[in-house]
Amino acid sequence: MSIVPDIASQPPAVAPATAKRLEKLGIRRRFDLILHLPLRYEDETHLYPIAQAPYGQPALVEGEVVAQEVQYRPRKQLLVQLEDKSGALMLRFIHFYPNHLKQLAQGKRVRALGEVRRGFHGDEMVHPKIREVLEGDPLADSLTPVYPTVNGLTQPVLRRLIHAELKAQALAETLPEAVRQRLGLVPFADSIRLLHAPTPEYSATQLADPALPAWQRLKFDELLAQQLSMRLAYRARRQGRAPVIAGDGRLRAALTASLPFALTAAQQKVLGEIHADLAQAHPMHRLLQGDVGSGKTVVAALSALAAIEAGFQVALMAPTEILAEQHHLKLAAWLEPLGIPVAWLSGSLRKKQKAAALELVASGQARLVIGTHALFQDEVVFDNLGLSIVDEQHRFGVGQRLALQGKGGEPHQLMMSATPIPRTLAMSFYADLDVSVIDELPPGRTPIVTKLINSARRDEVVAYVDRTCAGGQQAYWVCPLIEESETLQLQTAVDTHAQLAEDLPQWRVGLVHGRMKASEKAEVMAAFAANELQLLVATTVIEVGVDVPNASLMVIEHAERMGLAQLHQLRGRVGRGAAKSACVLMFDTPLSELAKARLKVIYENTDGFEIARQDLNIRGPGEFLGARQSGLPMLRFANLEEDIALLEAAKELAPDMLKRWPNEAAAHLTRWLAGREHFLKA
Repeated sequence: MSIVPDIASQPPAVAPATAKRLEKLGIRRRFDLILHLPLRYEDETHLYPIAQAPYGQPALVEGEVVAQEVQYRPRKQLLVQLEDKSGALMLRFIHFYPNHLKQLAQGKRVRALGEVRRGFHGDEMVHPKIREVLEGDPLADSLTPVYPTVNGLTQPVLRRLIHAELKAQALAETLPEAVRQRLGLVPFADSIRLLHAPTPEYSATQLADPALPAWQRLKFDELLAQQLSMRLAYRARRQGRAPVIAGDGRLRAALTASLPFALTAAQQKVLGEIHADLAQAHPMHRLLQGDVGSGKTVVAALSALAAIEAGFQVALMAPTEILAEQHHLKLAAWLEPLGIPVAWLSGSLRKKQKAAALELVASGQARLVIGTHALFQDEVVFDNLGLSIVDEQHRFGVGQRLALQGKGGEPHQLMMSATPIPRTLAMSFYADLDVSVIDELPPGRTPIVTKLINSARRDEVVAYVDRTCAGGQQAYWVCPLIEESETLQLQTAVDTHAQLAEDLPQWRVGLVHGRMKASEKAEVMAAFAANELQLLVATTVIEVGVDVPNASLMVIEHAERMGLAQLHQLRGRVGRGAAKSACVLMFDTPLSELAKARLKVIYENTDGFEIARQDLNIRGPGEFLGARQSGLPMLRFANLEEDIALLEAAKELAPDMLKRWPNEAAAHLTRWLAGREHFLKA
């Protein structure tokens, strides 16, 4: 089997300015030109003999340049005489560049598209669209490809470069023939040549069809490259060394016995998977995902106790101070009665407090350390870190997670996400991780009623809040997300707080936002949890981690400005107690089509995984990956929802190909991912 030749990895032989423009398109190697496929096709195949070209409508003619002249009077212009067997036509350019003179030199054969009219020199076209017809040009009788491009890089230049590569490269096959035949895939070379230079029997509609066998082949190849790279990353991680963690279970048993609830079957299942990983000598890289309120925190606590029982320290990192503080309060309440010291580290600690916390961590006295990004600063030194837990992992970059991981050689790592990841995304961009899912909610959770209300009916919503508080329950009021200005958002929260305090003088109204000091936020949240505040006005800082069972109403202003994941997270702050709970989504009109689609999904669904699936269809994978995507190329051709069958086939083939056909696997990765080594390292 021939492998992708070295020529494919060489940079294109072009001028430096052109090379820079190509790089903006992601074209760094000659083979990248081959994979730069058309956006659409134009039909420039219906040729008129010059003498029969109709007047006053676009017409395509082809002929030989027999004369070229630059005239300077009455104004500067380029005149080009084009002839075929039927007659002659003048091409007139009032604005032209030196490359026009080369492209339209005498003896060149060109096609011109424009309107024919009578002029001073006879029949003429003014500023027609022109294309040189090369000898053996595959586009001469086919649809003309239109490529994605950037300013300064013309379609003729791109076509010429791509056509040259199609002639120069062998387009070797990287799939074993038996595999290609079994999957019913057309050869790679045939697919590429058809899409760059379609044969006359194909229409533009047929070529745009994603079910076209040529597109199916390229989509499969792209997905296979991704799966191969993820399998290699997974294999590399499994070759690392990590401490074997096998505690005696006494602390886990003590915590379980003290809890006022029983673990669900789903929680027990994922705990079994995590403990099995911890008992291995290679590092665990497991993603724990579960819907809002599914009980991930207690799973994290029991996983931490397994490491603590075995004599190791545990670090738990959260992306915001409010979430980290909530974890600290809850886990300290669970673990400190068991004799487990819990330390707290954040950027807002005073110098003395921080020094004391750092000493507890370095000495090993603090068995569990909870904090924000402060945990991976250079000054933080662990005595014996065995497990790192990262909550809301999609908000951290790969580098940040690795910095925390590097604090203890190579500890086990548990990543948690309350933003459910659609199955197709888990199979592709997260295929380098082991995934556990808590797929059931604890019993006793009350269903949340979702209401859509126009903001013009704000007075009715305020009255609803009043009735809720009068019934002994509490409410959240989330202020709008103002992307243009954090200052404006803060001011809106302050103004809303003042207005609601005036509208509802019988209730105590609190305010929390991102600009407050951590101690101030903690004080407000503690007062709300103790029911000293009946209504909490907040920005979206309360999106995750806040757990007040007595809060049964969530009001979200300008819900049309928020994403589905954020709306679902905010809604999940209620419904945590026995009382009937509701989420009111207030919106302004007119609504964009995107906003309508989002509000329809959140109104009709409470299952986070279904919401995530539909969100993927609406937005694509980028935002689900969060900071993880930094440096990762998005899929160019495949669609995760539409091409699930191809994804499953690629996922099944990847490990087999690495084992049985390693040379072909290496060639395939070189073809698709060379120059993107960071993808493999992620």
